[in-house]
Amino acid sequence: MNHHPFRSLTQRSLQRWTCLAAVSGWLLAGCAGFAPDQPALPDTPLPGQWTGAAPEPAVGVTTPTDLSRWWERFDDPLLTQLITQALDANTSVRSTAAALQQARALRDVQAAGLGPTLGASGSGQRSRAGDADATNRFQAGFDASWEPDVFGGGRSALNASEADARAAETALADVRVSLAAEVAVTYIELRSLQNRLAIAGRNLALQTETLQITRWRVQAGLASSLDLEQAKAASEQTAAQLPSLQTGAAQALSALAVLTGQAPGLLQADLQRSLASVGPVPSAPATLALAFPADTLRQRPDVRTAEQRVQAALARVAQADAARYPSFRLTGSLGLNALTLSGLGSGAAVTQALLASVSVPLFDGGAAAARVEAQQAALEQARNAYQGAVLTALKDVDDALVSLRGNRERLVRLQAASDAAANAELLARQRFESGLIDFRAVLDTQRTLLSTQDGVASTQASVSADLVRLYKALGGGWSPDTPAASTSATASDAPPRAPTGR
Repeated sequence: MNHHPFRSLTQRSLQRWTCLAAVSGWLLAGCAGFAPDQPALPDTPLPGQWTGAAPEPAVGVTTPTDLSRWWERFDDPLLTQLITQALDANTSVRSTAAALQQARALRDVQAAGLGPTLGASGSGQRSRAGDADATNRFQAGFDASWEPDVFGGGRSALNASEADARAAETALADVRVSLAAEVAVTYIELRSLQNRLAIAGRNLALQTETLQITRWRVQAGLASSLDLEQAKAASEQTAAQLPSLQTGAAQALSALAVLTGQAPGLLQADLQRSLASVGPVPSAPATLALAFPADTLRQRPDVRTAEQRVQAALARVAQADAARYPSFRLTGSLGLNALTLSGLGSGAAVTQALLASVSVPLFDGGAAAARVEAQQAALEQARNAYQGAVLTALKDVDDALVSLRGNRERLVRLQAASDAAANAELLARQRFESGLIDFRAVLDTQRTLLSTQDGVASTQASVSADLVRLYKALGGGWSPDTPAASTSATASDAPPRAPTGR
């Protein structure tokens, strides 16, 4: 029975070298001491409840408000359309999504490095020496190599890459959460500026009417030139506010265009018309049940990103420490040599080789130990960054709660003041037209009316913006348990072991 040349290679030598390398590896591994497990994340004490006052007494309930698609709570279809378009087309979202793809690809590269590699090669050579006839030589074969991960350096590198991929995933979620909040705040600012512009226009019309009445009274000798000049000054001051408000509204409109992935001035026609017309400032229901601080931190993608950075840094400490110990490598080749190309199929000479090698670092001037120290310093930076992210998250929620409570109280007072100022201005104009009071009283009431109405519009926008910031501070509806946020990494989420740098 004829056998192909490749089948003549037995498995005995390969098994012998594999067993020898494995036994040597385990023996050397027993000499390498690893430090006991240390907590990956620093101990950061958390408050049991929020120190800031909540908008409603529902704080601490077991079922917090569902914040997924929180922008729909404002019941403004245009706001929903803008946020949906921004999440699809914004350049920052697309760039971060590409970074996520890169991180996952790098993780796959590290995973592939743990297994053996196999390659095929072929060559043809024609040579001639002096007057001798030219000779040909053809070769074909396979090469294989494998580096056993005896001390866990490759696995640690894979763990670091997987943590980087999870960090890139949560970073994408953080960009989406921040983008939705930025679009909402910009839209609220646009509506606020448009409403303030309308208020200033109405007050300018009232002051213009009062100015005309003052002119008539001066002509009739019933008012002085001082009253006329004061009326002119008041109307011009109000008119001077219009360009500033118009500029702010135009800038907010341009910002919305860029946030939705479009150039300023190139918004869709129907969207452009809807945004250009004056609309109410969107507002959301006041009821909001908050999660406990610890639960909120789990719902913050930026905190989870910082956590994954710690995991990656911890794995890189283990990777750097493993590099101080011997490394092993198994290589083998199987090939055919023939003088003709057709001879490779039959009658070719079989060549085979098997090599097991070990590399032991003896002296490197302390470079390996320095690399471990550098990675430990990077780990400490990541731990401190995680603590900073936690503290910032707690501050964001408390600041939003305090600001929301203060602006709501202020809005109630301003609305009462605005109603009173409107009544006072009407009475003052009627009495001035009848000659019962002087112009100064009319001027004061009109200034107060403009100030209080503008304050109401501004504070309404502040309350809505505070709600948006609170939604964002609470995680923006993101959850690590949703399918969209799950990762395809196969490694455990448990922190890797941190070797000591001996």
